[in-house]
Amino acid sequence: MARAKVAIVGAGNVGASVAQWAAAKELGDIVLVDIIEGLPEGRALDLWESGPICGFDLKIRGSQGYEATADSEIVIITSGVARKPGMSREDLLRVNQNIVESVVGEVVRWSPDCTLIMVTNPLDTMSYLAWKVSGFPKNRVVGQAGVLDSSRFRAFVAEELGISVEDTQALVLGGHGDEMVPLPRYCTVSGIPITQLLACDRIQKIIDRTVNAGGEIVKLLKTGSAYVSPGAAVAEMVEAILRDKKRIMPCSAYLDGEYGLKDIYFGVPAKLGACGVEKVIEVELTEEERGFMERSAALVRRSISSLNL
Repeated sequence: MARAKVAIVGAGNVGASVAQWAAAKELGDIVLVDIIEGLPEGRALDLWESGPICGFDLKIRGSQGYEATADSEIVIITSGVARKPGMSREDLLRVNQNIVESVVGEVVRWSPDCTLIMVTNPLDTMSYLAWKVSGFPKNRVVGQAGVLDSSRFRAFVAEELGISVEDTQALVLGGHGDEMVPLPRYCTVSGIPITQLLACDRIQKIIDRTVNAGGEIVKLLKTGSAYVSPGAAVAEMVEAILRDKKRIMPCSAYLDGEYGLKDIYFGVPAKLGACGVEKVIEVELTEEERGFMERSAALVRRSISSLNL
């Protein structure tokens, strides 16, 4: 049986991290693409040479040309400028729009039947842009957002309670950025809502840290942004799609009436399987939670409206 082919556009830290996690899971042969001479080839060779140690046996190559990505089942787009200290995801919009439009055009040319996973920020806006430019059906373009944000929430809850991260579950909806909407009612520890385990002020501190988690790392690194955890989040989504696992994951998906929202990419729970986004899951929201979602959606809409489409 032929292995799947996974293409990663952008061989920077995030792209290389996606490749490493995908190889560790043996999700398929991997192609890294980047315009910087030698970068994708070097990172691919370095990763491939770790195969005998790590126990994966895959074809891993790097290229500056998109022809190497031909007939990929999954294409992950990480290309774009990373955030710098004091820079919001929205500041990146104009810079990254041109990059994403160019990349998506090449991806469609060489892999017209692929599923696109967007990582470039501002995430929800770039996912919408990729859907528009590609002409793909909505189920075949999805953004990595809530898997990462929920993982951060889970880690912070586990740290606060002094328990294993394996026993925590969380749900973070809304735009991927300062406007995200963590939902503590849907955060549990072995099925127990954290609202029964933590005081409101401690929960709020966790929410605040989750919302600012990306910025916290940017501030600490000073010359870069998070890449290990985003890479792991993408690989988990790739696995769900390629292995048709039907997993329910929070991600940036196109909404056509769900949650009262239309013509927008937005963070919601979705079932991921062989067809990409197979279903958007609507959860019950309180009036306060719905207000947070609407405010978040308004910010994403404003960003999308500033695209030159």
